[in-house]
Amino acid sequence: MNLDNYANMDPILLFSLINTKLRDDFDGDLDKLVTSFDLDRQTLIDKLAAAGFEFLPDVGQFR
Repeated sequence: MNLDNYANMDPILLFSLINTKLRDDFDGDLDKLVTSFDLDRQTLIDKLAAAGFEFLPDVGQFR
């Protein structure tokens, strides 16, 4: 998965990609995901929040 352009990606597509990776590869650990892909955590959160999604640590997904 290429997330180099995540800040400009369609938020629905980004939501799907991020949640899939969180579920399949990172056991819901957002910090591990952003470190692995060298993403800015706050930019990712803000991008998805603008589309109405919030990260829920207790389930390890954006919803």
